[in-house]
Amino acid sequence: MNTEHIPGYLAGAESDPLMTVMIFIIIALVLVAGVLYFKLHAVPEHIAHGKNHTQVQLIAVLTLLALFTHNNIFWVAALVLAVVELPDFLAPLKSIAKSLETLAENKELQTSTKKDEAISPDEAQTQESTAKASMIEKITAVKENN
Repeated sequence: MNTEHIPGYLAGAESDPLMTVMIFIIIALVLVAGVLYFKLHAVPEHIAHGKNHTQVQLIAVLTLLALFTHNNIFWVAALVLAVVELPDFLAPLKSIAKSLETLAENKELQTSTKKDEAISPDEAQTQESTAKASMIEKITAVKENN
């Protein structure tokens, strides 16, 4: 059979160049689709790392569960956890505890000065002023820490 009149992009006697090109294109498309799929599954982790989220490990586990089990609810839960910032309940409680501690210490100082009736009024006033000064210093230190 004479193949001199057949165009070069069609199948000839030795090879099929169009099929070879299509094989390379399909392999490239499959690889790109796989990379995009894995990048999409890593979106919640990237968001959590960018925000320095406290629950990064939980978000990572949820994304891995979604990847391996194909349950999209795990991925959605990881995305919601990464995007929504949970409030910090512990810091205000610590501040309240420190304030109560300083108030209790000041109360003890006041009761100890009342018990010591032998102290002159000038000494009692200086002790009270030092107690107030120490209380103010502690309160400002607590405010600076928070």
